[in-house]
Amino acid sequence: MLQKNEKLTSPTIQKDIVNCFSKEVIKSICDEISKDVFAILVDESSDVPIKEQIVIVLRYVDRLEIVKERFIGVVHMLDTFSLALKAVIDTVFSSNNFSAHYIHCFAHQLQLVVVVVAKKHDDAAEFFEQVTLVVTVVCGSCKRKNMIREMQKERVAAEIGICETEPGRGLNQDISLVRAGDTR
Repeated sequence: MLQKNEKLTSPTIQKDIVNCFSKEVIKSICDEISKDVFAILVDESSDVPIKEQIVIVLRYVDRLEIVKERFIGVVHMLDTFSLALKAVIDTVFSSNNFSAHYIHCFAHQLQLVVVVVAKKHDDAAEFFEQVTLVVTVVCGSCKRKNMIREMQKERVAAEIGICETEPGRGLNQDISLVRAGDTR
């Protein structure tokens, strides 16, 4: 029986409880995957205080042939070089008793090469800096967003009118600007 002062509201105790739940959920995911084939999805981003972090997700097909994606965790990183990423993946695998053959996604390798080349090329780097500034300015105001959206609607309507653009389901949808990043 809990005493009056034992309310389990201590941040340390709450963190321990969340960690226990997390381990149990990951264990059930591992049990469901068992020895089957799965893919690991790793993506990086920075959080609000601009700390590098990676998100780890497992993708697999269950016994009912349903594709599932399960979030495993967020890991703060000092850098996102390949050796650091490999070390984190190895740690996640070993702590969860995964055994896997690792095949790196060549499309992602190509994307990383393009990012590095774009950063090294002055004109490309300046272009992406300008795009980032435009997105920041436009997304900072609802009025500017609406103005851009209306201009886009008018442009698409005019192009459809002169048969320069085809109308159709899924075409010319309303989209929004997203802050630029290395993966966008």
